Order: sequence, then C-alpha cells, then structure tokens
Amino acid sequence: MLQTILPFLYLLTASAQTLRLAGDSTMALGGGGSGTQGWGVELPQYLTIPVVNSAVAGTSARSFTNQGFFNTLIASVQAGDYVVIEFGHNDGSSGTAFDNGQEDAVGNGYNITQKTNGTQIVIHSFNFYVENAVNSIKAKGGIPIISSQTPDNIWTGTQIADGGRFVTYAQTVGTDTGITYIPHYNYTAQAYEALGMTTVDTFYPIDHLHTSVAGATVVAEAFVRGLLCSNSALKNFVNAAGKAVPNGCI
Repeated sequence: MLQTILPFLYLLTASAQTLRLAGDSTMALGGGGSGTQGWGVELPQYLTIPVVNSAVAGTSARSFTNQGFFNTLIASVQAGDYVVIEFGHNDGSSGTAFDNGQEDAVGNGYNITQKTNGTQIVIHSFNFYVENAVNSIKAKGGIPIISSQTPDNIWTGTQIADGGRFVTYAQTVGTDTGITYIPHYNYTAQAYEALGMTTVDTFYPIDHLHTSVAGATVVAEAFVRGLLCSNSALKNFVNAAGKAVPNGCI
C-alpha cells in the first residue's frame, strides 16, 4: 500500500509547482492592446506545470517594485515555484529632466543611485530592483530566473539590431546572484532572422514593440528554446510541443 501511495504523493508535490511571470506588456495578457498579445500568455502550451502571468503593461523593474507588484508576487510564491523576471522596455531614460516613475538609474551596479533634476527623487539601478526581488524570492524557497528583454522589430540589414544595455544588465543580474539567465533577446532574434523580415513584420500590427498572437507564440517558443539550452531544472517541465520548438542552442 505504501508503495502505491508514495508515487501519488510525489505527483502531487511535483504538480504543486508553479511558474510565475513578472514583466511588462511584451509578456502580459493583452500585450499593448489593439489585438496584441504578450508572450507569457502563449507560454503555458509548452509546459506541464501551471503558469501564473503577473506581468503588467507599462511597468519597469522600478515601477513593478514601487507599485507593489513584486511584493504581491513574492507573497504568493511557494517553495519550489519558479519565477521568470523580464524587464527593460520601459526602464530607459524618459528623455527629460523630470522623472516618469519608470526610468532606472544608469549603470548595472547594485548600489547606483541618481536624482532627477525635476522632483529630486532618488532612484536606483535596474539591478538594484531586480536583485532585491531575486533575493526575496529565494528567501521564500522560490527559484528565480532572469530573462533578457525581447527585441523590437528593428533590423540592420537581414539581422535584428543588437540589444541595448538592459540585455547586458539582465545577464549581470544572473552572474551576480548565481541564478539562471535566459538570453531571450538572442533566441528571439534567432527565430526572427530564420523567418525573415517580411514575415516578422506581420507580427507587429500597431508598432515595433507589441506582437500579435502569432508573434507572441514565436517569442514564447524562443524562450522555451533558451530554457532547453540552459541549466535550469525548469526545462524538466517542458512538454513534447515545447521540446519540438524550432532552432538550436546559441
């Protein structure tokens, strides 16, 4: 009898694990509106564990922190849960002397701060906000994963333009905290370049940032490919459809 119960208990434990997502509109339900969709919505079809998409359109690592979204997510984390964190699109400078509530201090150091010229609010670096969240998730027994932002539909010839500083910052977070880094930017660029500019253009109905459902599916597949090529144990929860996603390891 005990031999029959133990496998059942193991299955219950395994199925209790959840993947939680933190990010912006490129990941969120409804994307940037007008029929666009975030890649996090398309991700569950490739996994065998539940996915809770907590991404919020228009947020940066800073505003996701300051508006309490990280705190809400962290409070829900159970031991063994995975949490993918992906920001960058809204984290850049507002381009004015006034703070927009989104921009991070420039630089990838944890303790970097700067003051805006308008309201004189002290703000911190991308790494500060993300690494605080990473450490809090670890304290709950969760398993954080840092993922670089996705590309815009901007090309240089037949190739997607190089990623900006937030791609590098995300990689630095992975190194500094010892967690898995998924180069999602690079894997999405690989997928786009294989499909070609003409096809990829159809994935962007309203601007160069927000994808259609078809585009979100390609971006989700690129994340899965990056995951399969990583050292994360989350790849053990990729299903048959996920294992069949196109392209190879970079």
